[in-house]
Amino acid sequence: MQRLYDFLRRHPTAVDTFWGVLLLGFSGLWIVTDTMGHAEQLTAVPVALALGTVIALRRRVPERMLLLAIAAGVVQLIADVEVNPADFAMLVIVYTNAANGARWASWLGLVGGLAAPALANARWPDDYMTGWQSVVATVFMTVPFALAWVLGDSLRTRRAYYAQLEERAARLEKEREAQAKMAVAAERARIARELHDVVAHNVSVMVVQADGAAYVLDAAPDQAKRALEAISGTGRQALAEMRRLLGVLRTGESGEDSDYVPQPDVGQLDELVEQVRGAGLPVDFAVQGTPRPLPSGVELTAYRIVQEALTNTRKHGGPDVGARVRLTYGDGELDLLVEDDGRGARQELYEEGGADGLGHGLIGMRERVGMVGGRLDAGPRPGGGFRVSAVLPLKPVG
Repeated sequence: MQRLYDFLRRHPTAVDTFWGVLLLGFSGLWIVTDTMGHAEQLTAVPVALALGTVIALRRRVPERMLLLAIAAGVVQLIADVEVNPADFAMLVIVYTNAANGARWASWLGLVGGLAAPALANARWPDDYMTGWQSVVATVFMTVPFALAWVLGDSLRTRRAYYAQLEERAARLEKEREAQAKMAVAAERARIARELHDVVAHNVSVMVVQADGAAYVLDAAPDQAKRALEAISGTGRQALAEMRRLLGVLRTGESGEDSDYVPQPDVGQLDELVEQVRGAGLPVDFAVQGTPRPLPSGVELTAYRIVQEALTNTRKHGGPDVGARVRLTYGDGELDLLVEDDGRGARQELYEEGGADGLGHGLIGMRERVGMVGGRLDAGPRPGGGFRVSAVLPLKPVG
């Protein structure tokens, strides 16, 4: 049964053609059995054929079939072909145009449907009915046309409503996909920043210590041993931070949280500076103002900016370079200043974020500062060296 129903839905014209042929058959019986004259019978045949065609093609070309039905009705009036079973097609085509046809065809069908009973009553009056009875009969015959139009127009409205709902659902789905892609991109950028900060800083310290150990290995074994111990400690710290980062990604793996180190904050800047000093870079570090709890985003941003700036100083500052770090607590903002007296980075590394994969640290700093609503200024100092200045807005910790 379901297969038959699906077949009928896929072939609506075939279904309509069946009903058109059936209506034509009833009309033929009426033409044969009615007592009208020979001329009217001959005229009734093309009228019945036209109205049967209206039924057969009503869903394929509804507007044209409406015009054909109107033409058939006019011929009926002129040729004195009385109301017959084929006129049922007029009721059907009014409904079809109200549901599927163009708007002008819908309104034309309504006007034609409301006028048809009155025209038929005027053309073929019933001698046995009084005037009031005739009016009541006309109104009674008008009701089916009005109901057909109302049902068709309601179906059109419901389809439009469902189409609007489907369009809205599709639009919301696209918006959700776009938001999901944006969230994925933002998360990838955040992971890239964290990986860059952890790897670049710690590996750079390890390289410096390894070079120093190799240089003094024969002449000063004790210094080489201390350098190797520093490399070991830095590597463990890097592994701990990597473990923390992976722990954030692997949510749901309970039981391993104790292996993750806390997220870096400004309280660990002393350790960071000591680590950098141990790698051979003199750093003058000072805190101004009254330290107080900060939002976690500001804490991490401040730590990563100082870490990246000192890493860049080691990479690009040249020999005998020194750095200065200032952390200033203001009433509504945290000021960060990291500068050195070296030769500074190449211009392309800070103007456009680098070329050939370089300069991603400065890109990460700008992204971090932008996420907390701050400002960043990075570039060469007038007297030589490089300066990184950031202003991070402070919000009450709730």
